[in-house]
Amino acid sequence: QEQLLESGGGSVQAGGSLRLSCATSGYTRSSHCVAWFRQVPGEGREGVAQLHISGASTYYHDSVKGRFTVSRDKDRNTVDLQMNSLKPEDTAMYYCAATANSRCLYAFLDASLYPYWGQGTQVTVSS
Repeated sequence: QEQLLESGGGSVQAGGSLRLSCATSGYTRSSHCVAWFRQVPGEGREGVAQLHISGASTYYHDSVKGRFTVSRDKDRNTVDLQMNSLKPEDTAMYYCAATANSRCLYAFLDASLYPYWGQGTQVTVSS
């Protein structure tokens, strides 16, 4: 079973950067995809970025393209989200999620496909 633990959240001014990490266990043998989602109170979870473990291909929500980068660190066994040029609208709780469902390879950022979730890390961007 997957265990996910996010870290790296915090408060930053608009235009700044943060790097989130998702520590995983066992996913390399069981998961096809690891993704980052975010949620603000009163709203549903929004997919941000997705990494296909085997092929290392990535997919991003339009709102973060060119600013966020998702990558895998095999030595640290993490999936990281580098966030640059942050905006106040990026403020949210950020979650990483993993799935062994191969549909993730073509159903991008579909939260319903992800059974394993971390506890989340808060990102706050001030103007």
